[in-house]
Amino acid sequence: KKSAGINYKYDHYIYFYSKKYNLDPAFVKAVMETESNFNPYDISYKGAIGLMQIMPETAALMCINPNNIEENIEGGVRYLNYMLDCFGDAKLALAAYNAGPGAVRKYGNAIPPYKETKEYVEKVMTNYRKHKRDKQLWYLVGDNGNILITDLPTDIRYRRFRK
Repeated sequence: KKSAGINYKYDHYIYFYSKKYNLDPAFVKAVMETESNFNPYDISYKGAIGLMQIMPETAALMCINPNNIEENIEGGVRYLNYMLDCFGDAKLALAAYNAGPGAVRKYGNAIPPYKETKEYVEKVMTNYRKHKRDKQLWYLVGDNGNILITDLPTDIRYRRFRK
């Protein structure tokens, strides 16, 4: 059985900003896969842009360019972290990321009854379990020539070992 394809192209940004904003990189990756399937040029029918599907109004408020891959990832991670702070629950944070925080509040801090939002939350959670199982090693050649190896990179210069 062929395992589901896992995209590593943006991992150095994902791990760096996940650490900066105190999120699990596998969770961020699951959101990214669900939002854009790792396509940085994706634009939704609602106008959300890029890997993390950031709305232009949100990008303007956050002072980021959603068409810049690194800023899109950082903005999405920062916004996801903000939703987690607001709602204190991963599934509610995902519902707010998808449908907007107003929709979650409107339904008494519950997942809104929209089919799209319910399916979105479940898809992210499924993707999260997949990415959580994906064990990776990262390396960085230090300034003194030493090779540093880790499974949780803390520096944007780390690169993933190819399996």
